[in-house]
Amino acid sequence: MGTVFILLVGINDYAALRPPADPPGPSGAPASLGGCVNDIRAARGWLEGRLGGPPPRILELTDGEATVAAVTDALRSHLGQAGPGDTALFWYAGHGTRFAATERAHLYIEPTGYCQALVCADGILIDKDLGALLDGVASAGAHTVAVLDSCFSGGATRLGEDLVRRSLPHDPSWPAYGDLGPRAAGPRANRPRARDVPAPAEAARHVLLAACRVNQASYEDGHGTDRHGLFTRALLGALRDMGPGATYRQVLAAAGSRVRSATEHQNPVLSPAEPGGIADRVVLGGAADRTLSPHLLLRGPDGWQVDCGSTHGLSSGPDAARGGRDTDFSGTEFSVVDADREGDVVRVRAVEPLRALVTPVGWTPDPVRVYPVAVSALALPPTTVVVDGGDRALLDAIDAAPLLRLADGGPGPRSGQVFKVVVRDDGRARVLRRDGTEATAPLPVHRVPDCLVHLTRWHQLRDLANPASSLASLVDVDVSVWNGERILPDGHGEIRCAYDDGRGPLLSVRIHNRSHDRTLWCVLLDLTDSYASHSALFPGDFIGPGRTGYAFGNAPVHLSLPESRKAEPGAYVRDWLKLIVAEGEFSTVPFRLGPWSADAPPVARDIGEDHVLRLTRPPHAGRDAGPGPGGGRAPGQWYALTVPVRTVVPE
Repeated sequence: MGTVFILLVGINDYAALRPPADPPGPSGAPASLGGCVNDIRAARGWLEGRLGGPPPRILELTDGEATVAAVTDALRSHLGQAGPGDTALFWYAGHGTRFAATERAHLYIEPTGYCQALVCADGILIDKDLGALLDGVASAGAHTVAVLDSCFSGGATRLGEDLVRRSLPHDPSWPAYGDLGPRAAGPRANRPRARDVPAPAEAARHVLLAACRVNQASYEDGHGTDRHGLFTRALLGALRDMGPGATYRQVLAAAGSRVRSATEHQNPVLSPAEPGGIADRVVLGGAADRTLSPHLLLRGPDGWQVDCGSTHGLSSGPDAARGGRDTDFSGTEFSVVDADREGDVVRVRAVEPLRALVTPVGWTPDPVRVYPVAVSALALPPTTVVVDGGDRALLDAIDAAPLLRLADGGPGPRSGQVFKVVVRDDGRARVLRRDGTEATAPLPVHRVPDCLVHLTRWHQLRDLANPASSLASLVDVDVSVWNGERILPDGHGEIRCAYDDGRGPLLSVRIHNRSHDRTLWCVLLDLTDSYASHSALFPGDFIGPGRTGYAFGNAPVHLSLPESRKAEPGAYVRDWLKLIVAEGEFSTVPFRLGPWSADAPPVARDIGEDHVLRLTRPPHAGRDAGPGPGGGRAPGQWYALTVPVRTVVPE
């Protein structure tokens, strides 16, 4: 590591900050704080004990020293000394504020309609200007970090006995960076213009650890000399407990959990947070030597949790949907992907919007560690079944299947798969889709539960998605006429292929890995409208960055109607090409289904696992060995893409 340049700013005393033309308020000045100077002194103690190599270059500004001019000059002249191989750290503790955005450059990048700012001793430093200053430091090649323990909403009021907000209502007379004198209402002539503010699409060049969201307050607590910001106290505690190898993502997750144990009104933020980026570097520089993952396992105030919830597409599972029957576990599991604990599993017991509460299975995690984890088993949502006719035995058989649930008689669900079963007088049943069309030919009543389970599995495979994955858009599927042009989707999003002179079309299907540095495991399934699924097109292999995989080894893919359908004008058949991409090899056994047939004998299955799709290694891939560049690694991050294909006989 090169030299570390550090700027510490802590402001308790805001006595000098009052409207110049107005008399002071009842207290004589905006509300002061008690823990900000303590925060930067504690940060300094940790930094001096943590950093090896050349001694850090530390500049400290407190209270009245921390004017807008002094802070901006220190960002330029002190942190600006950092070059390639060096680290620049800006740590601020004090009040924050926010105000309505009016300048065009700010409106483009402020979806909330508000600008946020740090409140210095004599004015404000708007976050856009701070970002431009920090990016200016980073442009010289230094690894640049900002830690901000302030808030951007509300007034300086107390919350309970011990928590005090670090925010002030904005006063338009306060001077700002670029306008260091008192200013009148209206636009400022001397503020940096749009050319000085990073464009929205420009990649961030510094990492930010913020105490709260842009619309939240940051709090401090404690008494006397022990008063500190909740975020600073939690962050320093996480840094000490996790040691020198922790990444920004891991530290922020641990600190956030500690903050939320004190108040539910403050949620720390890491930015930018894209997996594999600057957030996954070791704190204060260096490449992470731990496995990267989009999700983390950590100890929270109410037990072990993973930062993945329903907003990330995680289902609460079929058992939870049954209104309390067997709701201890949903069946969804996460596996640890860190080298020293790889393969250890936690099972989901409850799903909330932003997290999942989990229970370790057969092991005890270290409560001060944060573990990278990946989804290794998914509890798939059940199908709702409406039954018209039939006897108690049919209802009981449907209700006993983990993948199915009987409608409760109330309003039908607005999402998810729904089938209606109509039992006829002749002892046969019709299975109808939501729109009333027949899903299959009429079948014996005793085969209805097996049929519904088969159709449910097929629909779950077809609709499998993980939109929050960092692998999204890295790999795509190209369908072309054999030795011809690429076929683009029509207005319905389908690839349309036509018979020619009585012969089915010949296609070339390619899988492109468009990433620059990631070797990825890819499987291409074919899901047919006979409710079958197979992986013969591309059974699974690693595709290198910038490389292409070919279905059938670049042999032509022949599409045709099945023998049971006459190739007459207007006839068609549908396929869904399902691409599943992962960082490591996984078994394709759970993705295989034969076509549905009421005449075929029921397929034996493990009832206890029927609702769980496992993304696990194939049997031959051990912990330390396995084919391909991924070795025996677990799947890690994964993504799924569906390409609908319709083969038609022209009119």
